[in-house]
Amino acid sequence: MTVDPDPQALVSPSIRRMQRDHARDLTELMDRHAVALESMLAILRSARLDDRAARAMAIDAAATALVQLREAGDQQREHVLEPVVGAFARLQSDLRPLERFGDLDVQFVEPPATGRALPSEVARAARAIVRNSVLAIVGDGVARRVRIQWDCDGLNLLIGIRDDGRGELSARDDALRPAAEQVVSLNGDLSVASTEGWGSVIEIRLPLDPPAAPEPLAEVAELSAREREVLRLLAGGSRNQEIAAALGISGNTVKFHVSNLLRKTGTRSRAELAALAH
Repeated sequence: MTVDPDPQALVSPSIRRMQRDHARDLTELMDRHAVALESMLAILRSARLDDRAARAMAIDAAATALVQLREAGDQQREHVLEPVVGAFARLQSDLRPLERFGDLDVQFVEPPATGRALPSEVARAARAIVRNSVLAIVGDGVARRVRIQWDCDGLNLLIGIRDDGRGELSARDDALRPAAEQVVSLNGDLSVASTEGWGSVIEIRLPLDPPAAPEPLAEVAELSAREREVLRLLAGGSRNQEIAAALGISGNTVKFHVSNLLRKTGTRSRAELAALAH
């Protein structure tokens, strides 16, 4: 007789810790919400305040509580888990206008419903990566069909994107740069295989466990003032020509500084540099 494994046993320790933290934060949020409501009721019931003063104080208390609630909600969304099927459904919704109002036929291959839940960071990044990849595909106006598939192997989210375009896309294309940099920032992999006249296939692997937080930049390398200026602009998304224009230096000098930054920090790409800077 085969016994199905306990689903909780398949969850990594880091995800279990995230779930515990989320439950604790949610309890704290509910307590703060209850205190805010009780405070407003106390203000409105107070015999020491006239109606105008009570209204003003209640409005101020409510506004303060709303700001705190929104801030706490933003923090919670950073740590919540998304069911893989739900995350994929949101991607379908994101891309539906391309199919509805354009000439593109988007085919979706849904992930298994039993797939491991995705950390919110991975789910959001996966949707953005697919959106950017699809935009890169349709940029030349040739592709008419795109097939998008998600799958999970327990440790990674596996994404496959296939088109019927010219078959000239490569991983080095500028149009794919935003997607490639996001993949690198999550310690993932992106590859492109193209066959002229038949289309391109983009394959992406995203680890489900978030990467370890990088060490503070000051503890990684000692940088010159100019290198810090270059790094600041690079982290903001500027390209070499834009950095050169902003700092009044040549493009070759920018390349020299970027090479030094990669060497000093031990990073492998501009995306890793940007992530370290942030």
